[in-house]
Amino acid sequence: MPRNILILGASYGSLLGTKLLMAGHNVTLVCRRKTADLINREGTEVRIKLRDEAGHRAIFSRDLPGTLDATPPEDVDVSRYDLVGLAMQEPQYNDYSIRLLMIKISEAKRPCLSLMNMPPLPYLRRIPALANMDLEFAYTNAGVWDRFEPGLVTLCSPDPQAYRPAGEGANVLHVGLPTNFKAAAFADEAHNQLLRELEADIDAVRLDGQDVPVKLKVFDSLFVPLAKWSMLLTGNYRCVTPEEPQSIRDAVHSDLARSRAIYEHVDAIAQRLGADPKDQVPFEKYAKAAESLLNPSSAARAVASGAPFIERVDVLVKLISHQLGAPDAEIDRTVRMVDRKLGERVISGGFGAD
Repeated sequence: MPRNILILGASYGSLLGTKLLMAGHNVTLVCRRKTADLINREGTEVRIKLRDEAGHRAIFSRDLPGTLDATPPEDVDVSRYDLVGLAMQEPQYNDYSIRLLMIKISEAKRPCLSLMNMPPLPYLRRIPALANMDLEFAYTNAGVWDRFEPGLVTLCSPDPQAYRPAGEGANVLHVGLPTNFKAAAFADEAHNQLLRELEADIDAVRLDGQDVPVKLKVFDSLFVPLAKWSMLLTGNYRCVTPEEPQSIRDAVHSDLARSRAIYEHVDAIAQRLGADPKDQVPFEKYAKAAESLLNPSSAARAVASGAPFIERVDVLVKLISHQLGAPDAEIDRTVRMVDRKLGERVISGGFGAD
């Protein structure tokens, strides 16, 4: 049975959206009106490399069995949808029209699957060790999440690397690293049944008889998405330097021993929260993948372009590590560097001052 999925964010969100369309489900992308008009007129294009093929395939939404449309946030009828995907950068949820839409979503009690690097606060409140921690300071506007029931919000680790190619339209996405979305389960089994239905439908998709990468994988454990934190703190945020941003490859491989130490420390933090070591990604596997990540992270690019706010998973991990009594000098140093580049002098909240 086709499901109706609402996805906030038409850039990265179009990757999961395309996989759902290929499986025959219907997708609405929430974006600016100009982008919505473009998508409604021309559809989307996602470029992805199939196994054993040299180049990328262009997958056009207009050729897929599911139906795609796009709309600005003020025009969304939340009652139409079975599931909401949250695929915007965390600071974007502070936009007035998005905040109003988030109120409607929370009041409608729709299950929400986050594809953000920055985990929504209601999801974190589902983890007993974090339920009463002071974490709001890491968010652009933590109040956005006040109305959401924790059991209705889960996190999907956004491991696939994708970006809008320079000079292309806002409806084009290029997938650089076609890994899987790893989703933690909801609290309600009915919502998990929906997730597993989507998982199976996406897994069954074939293109010219070939398997299509970037799957949705659903896990019973709440902690599987936390494996991404080690990658973000080791690579993505360390792309921010005093000068121009460096690539993720250089951030990781310029000092492999230091990178390993950061990675393993963040892994240890996740395990103290309850993660099973087998849910974590080994450092060697991450370091190998980082060899092909030749561009700066999206966070570093945003900082370099003058963005006033970015997702601050670095601050979140710092706050957690300090409140667990396990601070790390390298993480504190990374936070100070990003603070300095953003010009946010007080964001570190009194922890780890110079």
